[in-house]
Amino acid sequence: MSMTEAIPSPVKLSAVTAPGQPEPTPALEQLYRGFEQEMLVPLWTQIGDLMPAQPSSKAAAHLWRWDHLLKLADEAGRIVPVGRGGERRAIALANPALGGRPFATPTLWAAIQYLMPGEDAPEHRHTQHAFRFVVEGEGVWTVVNGDSVRMSRGDFLPQGGWNWHAHHNAASEPMAWIDGLDIPFAYYGESQFFEHGRLHLDPQERSTPRHSRSERLWAHPGLRPVAHLQESPVTPLLAYRWVDTDRALSEQLALEAEGHAATVSPGHAAVRYTNPTNGRDVLPTIRCEMHRVKSGATTVAKREVGSAVFQVFDGQGTVTVGERQWQVRRGDMFVVPSWQSFAASCNDDQPQLDLFRFADTPIFEAVHAYRSQLG
Repeated sequence: MSMTEAIPSPVKLSAVTAPGQPEPTPALEQLYRGFEQEMLVPLWTQIGDLMPAQPSSKAAAHLWRWDHLLKLADEAGRIVPVGRGGERRAIALANPALGGRPFATPTLWAAIQYLMPGEDAPEHRHTQHAFRFVVEGEGVWTVVNGDSVRMSRGDFLPQGGWNWHAHHNAASEPMAWIDGLDIPFAYYGESQFFEHGRLHLDPQERSTPRHSRSERLWAHPGLRPVAHLQESPVTPLLAYRWVDTDRALSEQLALEAEGHAATVSPGHAAVRYTNPTNGRDVLPTIRCEMHRVKSGATTVAKREVGSAVFQVFDGQGTVTVGERQWQVRRGDMFVVPSWQSFAASCNDDQPQLDLFRFADTPIFEAVHAYRSQLG
């Protein structure tokens, strides 16, 4: 008996009376049994699922409340060790439509990570690209290839794949932040590699500098070190500080008020974090942005190929994702699946609504599959 004959076929086909389908006959049923035996699937039985008229995401629009996440992360901090086995104490968002997998969307991972006072998150590296975004707190330093990088509220810290990194909490209080990675994309593409590093940092790496080496070299607007003119696929700048992001958003809205074209739409300012070596996205697979909606304003509804995850950095407002609508506040996280319309409004009693956004757009742009639609 051949190996093919010994394996039960997972293919199950049925002749049905339906538009675009061949007429059910005994001969067709016999043909389908032959397909099943040889593990073949005819396109005419699958075209509606494989080639729909427009994207139909397997992910669902969903909201996670920050106060619930933080409470559970705090409990995990007291129960679950952060060393090997606990590995980072990262608690992933599981989209309710993705079968319980720890994926926020089919391509994006999002997690809350929690570090207790005095703890080290052990060193490791992986080929998946990653970032950290801090919605509240400070006192943790991430150490990337020996470079200690301060983490504070509003800071965005990208982490290119296959770089050694660890964290240490130098404060007297716990600290939480969110991690974003392209883990699901690497998982389905079967391209992932992972390697453990040291369990503990060297004493000199537990330093707490105000500015990391990467910032001292790269965090100068419009200025590039001549010693490093080669292009890099991931950003060499390891921290994008909130003070700069906040000023850029404020100036866009100020220029709009003065009558200049500076915003995405009326009352909607936005900036994109970019790689200073080429002006493109900070990471090859993840686009990261900060959006600000001024008091009483509403963004233009937009839908795009590819999925996105948002976290409310500050303020309160209403977000609409497809048929779902939520009132959101600081820290809340939500998913926008592929080709579902999204819009956000800032409450009248709030000065602004700030939204951190990350998306898989660079993947689709790279293969010329990206589309968007306004309204």
